[in-house]
Amino acid sequence: MSTYGQKSKESYEKACLRLRDRDAIIVDENIIFRVYGYFHPPRGYICDVEYAPSDIFKSKDPRAIRQAGSKVFYKFYSDEGLRFILQHYPKYTVIYKPLRRKLVGVRERYIKEIRKPEIKLQALLRKTPMDNLLKALGNVIDIVTNRSGLSSRNFGVFGSLLHGFYHPEFSDIDLIIYGKSQLTKLRDSLKELYCEQDSPLKNEFENREVLRNKRWRFLNYSKEEFLMHQRRKMIYAVFYDKKIGRRIKVEFEPVKEWNEIYNEYDDKMKITKIGWIRAVAKVKDDLESPFMPSIYKIELSEILEGPKIDEVERILSYVEEFRMQAEKDELVLVEGNLEQVTTNKASFHQITLTYGPRYYQQVLKVIR
Repeated sequence: MSTYGQKSKESYEKACLRLRDRDAIIVDENIIFRVYGYFHPPRGYICDVEYAPSDIFKSKDPRAIRQAGSKVFYKFYSDEGLRFILQHYPKYTVIYKPLRRKLVGVRERYIKEIRKPEIKLQALLRKTPMDNLLKALGNVIDIVTNRSGLSSRNFGVFGSLLHGFYHPEFSDIDLIIYGKSQLTKLRDSLKELYCEQDSPLKNEFENREVLRNKRWRFLNYSKEEFLMHQRRKMIYAVFYDKKIGRRIKVEFEPVKEWNEIYNEYDDKMKITKIGWIRAVAKVKDDLESPFMPSIYKIELSEILEGPKIDEVERILSYVEEFRMQAEKDELVLVEGNLEQVTTNKASFHQITLTYGPRYYQQVLKVIR
């Protein structure tokens, strides 16, 4: 078993990032990127491309349009953003040396503006006069902080609230919760609130009606299994606001505190694909599972398909559906890419779940 990922104070200080997961980057063309995870090359950030202004991109997807004042933006779905960047703006890519390929990303010299979710939330809470959505946002923050003992400064906003795209009568509330211990306090409090009959906050996944119009493409992961896994994560809520007279979806997305961040990127690291694997494994550690990428330390129980190897150290997942998917000591079924990770100090195997040709064949689910 390797000891890769253990960090000294010196390595930690070098690894601290100026930006972290879900911080926003805007470039000269007013394309909006979201910092993706915590593993980044020097002087650059791996990103998702989220929105582009209408003068350079238009989408036919009716869900995509966003408006901020007189400016119109379109949201990217699926691999639209990747194709758009590679075809029109390849300068917004970075070489990820461990994988030996280009990924969407922004080098520091191209950053025009940074939007911080935690700063934006405080600005929205101070804004006057407040519209209906901002009033609901304030009510949600009051409810969870009063119950958990957390502060509003433990939270941030992303999505339409961060960028000024929201509609006061139709938009959802997308929140960030910063820090591992803060996430635990929040989940414990939400669990209590969901059980109280008169609570305005309820678990979004308490019944299967939430799946009625959801498009489903996963091959080895049923809607019923998805419902069960999502329900127990506790971070997906519905807030019923009597003043507005509507139910508002609320998400609490986990992001690491600064002192919890370790940048695993290493120019000398090499990640080699070995093949496709389907296996049963026992989760030994789930502490990094709420974050992006989600990391589960595991012990193999049985290889059902793929290369027969003695040991796999971890599951590394970039698939949002598989965050917080399994807990310590649970038995899981996992299917994805088997990789060998080689550094100067260690070599180990991991199963990686990520975007690719067999995306919907991938799975991570509890079987016991």
